[in-house]
Amino acid sequence: MQGEGYQGAYDSVQRFVKQWKASHAKPSVKEAFIPLVFAPGDACQFDWSQEHVEIDGVNQTIKVAHFRLAHSRQMFVAAYPRETQEMVFDAHNRAFAFFGGVPQRLIYDNLKTVVDAILVGKDRQFNRRFMALANHYLFEPVACTPASGWEKGQVENQVGNVREWLFTPMARFKSFDALNEWLTTRCRELAGRAHPAQAPRTIAECFAQEVPSLRPITSRFDGYVEQMMRVSNTCLVRVDRNRYSVPATYAGKVVSVRLCAHQVRIAADSQLIAQHGRRFGRDQLICDPWHYLSVLEKKPGALRNGAPFQDWDLPQPIRVVRDRILKQPKGDRAFVELLLVSRDVGLEPLQVACELVLDGGVITAAVVMNELRRLTAASPPTPLSLPDQLRLQVEPMADCSRYDDLRGGQYVH
Repeated sequence: MQGEGYQGAYDSVQRFVKQWKASHAKPSVKEAFIPLVFAPGDACQFDWSQEHVEIDGVNQTIKVAHFRLAHSRQMFVAAYPRETQEMVFDAHNRAFAFFGGVPQRLIYDNLKTVVDAILVGKDRQFNRRFMALANHYLFEPVACTPASGWEKGQVENQVGNVREWLFTPMARFKSFDALNEWLTTRCRELAGRAHPAQAPRTIAECFAQEVPSLRPITSRFDGYVEQMMRVSNTCLVRVDRNRYSVPATYAGKVVSVRLCAHQVRIAADSQLIAQHGRRFGRDQLICDPWHYLSVLEKKPGALRNGAPFQDWDLPQPIRVVRDRILKQPKGDRAFVELLLVSRDVGLEPLQVACELVLDGGVITAAVVMNELRRLTAASPPTPLSLPDQLRLQVEPMADCSRYDDLRGGQYVH
């Protein structure tokens, strides 16, 4: 511009454009809406919010799933560490259990965990796994028009109210379970407020009238997200930057890892082979020592320094006996043999055997094994009681000459 002879500055142009837009702007028209009415059991609105809480002394940013029955205004909220699909499934299971049934429709934003593609108009390509949830509970999913939050205005308003009512000041709890239990209680208490459209009736009274219109729940949806993974040579699979153990017989094989909101389940050969409580930190090692017992049988020395065995929560008598046996020659192999027996009979007989050995004062693997075998030995069979008709009346006489008859009467000298 200055090359063409303009002597002004860039901010001068900005001021002129701003004044021109203000003078030529069309008068604003306030958008109008139509009041909506929902029949009992017709619709439920869903949304996520982000809140700040203190869990076990650590400040965290969490996700809160919001449900609101459109007729009665009954709400339900549940807190999660993330906004993933398995959390969506768990939230629906909790909400339907709380409501005591399932509405005909659920209204959503275009969440990535719900909608794969936005088509023309109201058409949507819903996620296949999410449709499994919808088909299980027999509800119709409805996605809002993009950037049209008023289509589920009730739950949009609920997000702001819940933040003020329940998360201000910051909520502090020991665990997510304790937080969710408190949230469920507060949802019931807040239902004592007056219904905004049916005063003087309360939300709880309207909800009680709506419950019979909800579809009964026949069974809970198994809300997991499945991934196929190969087990490492250290018998581990990696999930969200954490590692979980798998039985050693599956090392190097492909298994199905099923992520739930609170569990990691691992399946192979059409059966469940491992199950762990889910962790949400990073670089954590979650091991079941029993998964490594077959490896320990070949490498008993790993009992002393193997990571799965460092924090093994064994009963106190077993820990005491273990520490004493490991100090003895070839004690690691001897204790592994005790564990191999316990794998089949359980830890309780081994605990009792260790208690007996500690009382006796002679602590060796052989003595423990003797007590363990005695405790787990099969009981003798119960003697049969025969009726008199079946009892032997005349006992046969011993006659060794019958063997000679079999040889044709010939004697061998």
